[in-house]
Order: sequence, then structure tokens, then C-alpha cells
Amino acid sequence: MGTQIHIEKVKESKAKHLDFNDIPLGRAFTDHMFLCTYENGAWQTPKIVPMGALTTHPAAMALHYGQAIFEGMKATIDDNGTPMLFRPEQNAKRLNFSARRLGMPEFPEDLFVQALKVLVGLDKNWIPPQQGSALYLRPFMYADEAFIGMRAATQYKFIIMASPSNPIYTKRVRLYAETNFIRAAHGGTGEAKAAGNYAAAILPTENAKAKGYDQVLWLDAHNFKSIQEVGTMNIFFKIKGKMITPNLDGAILAGITRMSVIELLRHKGYEVTERPISIDEIIEASKNGTLEEAFGTGTAVGIALIQEIGYKDNVIHVSNESPVGQMVLETINGVRAGKIPDELRWMIKIQA
Repeated sequence: MGTQIHIEKVKESKAKHLDFNDIPLGRAFTDHMFLCTYENGAWQTPKIVPMGALTTHPAAMALHYGQAIFEGMKATIDDNGTPMLFRPEQNAKRLNFSARRLGMPEFPEDLFVQALKVLVGLDKNWIPPQQGSALYLRPFMYADEAFIGMRAATQYKFIIMASPSNPIYTKRVRLYAETNFIRAAHGGTGEAKAAGNYAAAILPTENAKAKGYDQVLWLDAHNFKSIQEVGTMNIFFKIKGKMITPNLDGAILAGITRMSVIELLRHKGYEVTERPISIDEIIEASKNGTLEEAFGTGTAVGIALIQEIGYKDNVIHVSNESPVGQMVLETINGVRAGKIPDELRWMIKIQA
């Protein structure tokens, strides 16, 4: 049966005013949101309420000390109009991993999935019908206690909101390898999906865009040589016919899409190695012709095919075509749309 979720519905949906072919990225939000508060050592009555502004005290601890974490997910529909979620239980686990790292209370994983099902079922008319588009889901938690002082908060809000989105990248992307700033180091918060990680990435990302690139390629904190991840995605390379992705070393986010791509590639017969990989190795592979392709993986971006990488004053040509990346892109989009058999059992259908 699950936990009883109190639902307050809007009188009229705003979805009828939305043009699914022209969705303003990150600015259109569905009619409802899920809300649950933590106080007195326990999560209180879960609710779904009309989307709207929150009342937050100026001393809310998240505003001062950064106790804030989030997840990114997508809901799609099949040809029968049935909403589907992509591996929500994995996001529930990762949210709680982040919560533990930031000294926050864990959210019940079964309620996390149940809340997603109810919210998406209620707002399913906001899911874009075209393949490659989706209803982006943003579960997040932050410290809401009004207190000035350095300690773990005692009050939190857990919220899920949703926003329809079209594909972010419709062309091949260019990355810029950052050699001044770092994203994460061993012992830090790099493997958690903490809001502060993204705040620290804004300036380097803007610098990369000013140079004509799409995203930052993060290198290690010690000598700026080992590749970690991209600004909003993990990264895969194909060298000498083999797929390689940086291993999870405590400073890299364990992407749900990354995990799924590894499973898919191995299912298709590719050899996938998780190991350290340096920017020098990529430069050498590009020069000797063994670098065949590269692509990024992430919930928001999906699969982003990489054209080239800027490094200091040089440009590393990756490839003009990405057959493996294209296969992965089409397979994941097809599974999410219900047009390709879900052989790896990733999807959860939301029954009315």
C-alpha cells in the first residue's frame, strides 16, 4: 500500500498553454510538487500540493552552510500514453548517500519512489510526447531550520518538482579541460550530488563558454592530468576498439546514466574498462589515430557526442562521428519511449 500521501490538486492545469516543441529550458514547471518536512527527528506527513513559492526564513541553514542535495531524473511515456520512470530506486539510493555525506537525514527510499509515481501520474499531461524529450524530475533536500551556527540542522524540506524539457544538445559538443580550478578532491564532496559542487563550477563553466566551448572537462586536483568528469556528465572514450571511463575514485559522481551505459555496452558485447585515464593519453591517442570517439552521459544531457577537447593552447580532435555513442543514445531513448525492448529492466511503468 505504501505511505498515505495527502493530495491537493489544482483547479485547472496549465499544461494546455505549453508548446512541447518550444519548451523554455528549466522555466516551465508542472502543476504540482511533492513536499515533506523533517522535524522532531522524523519525516512528517507527505503532501502533493500546487506548485508555488516556499516560505523560507532568512536564517535557513542551507542558505548559510550549504546543506543542500539534489537528484536529476526523467519521466517519459510509451505509445499507449503510460508514464515511465528510469531506474528511480538508484536515485533514491544516491540521494541518501549524499545525505549521509552532508550530515542530513536519509529519506525513505520506498516513499521516494512512491512520491515520484504519484506526482508523475498526476502531472502526466506535462510529459512531452516526442522521443528524446522528457519530464525532468528534480528531487532535492535542504536544511530549513532557522539558526545561525555551525552544526547539522534539525529541520529539513524534501521536495520533488518537475519541468518538461527537450534535448539539451542537438549537435556535437566541445569541451575545455580546466587547469586552474578543480571540481573535487579525495575526501571532499565530489561523489555526492551536493548543491555546492555546482556553485563552484559556475565560474569555470562560464570561462569555458567564453572561449567557445560547451562544457568544462574536469581534471584531478593534484596535477591536472587525470580526467574526472564533465560539468554535467560522466565521460567515455573509445580507444583501440575498447571503451574506457574514469573509475569512481571518491571524487567522481556515480552517474545513474553512467552505470546504465556500462551495463548496456557490456550487454552489447563491448569491453568496458573503468580505470584512471590521463589527458596525455587522450592527446597521444588522438595523434596516433587510436582515439575513435568519446561521449558524455548524464540525466539532463542524455548522451552528448564529443567533437573535440580544448587543453591549454591546443585543441584535441576526438572524432567527426560516434557510432557507439549514437547507438547508446538511440537505445536509451528508444527504451525510455517504449519503442525498444527493455532487456535490462530499467523502466518502471506508472499504472493509473
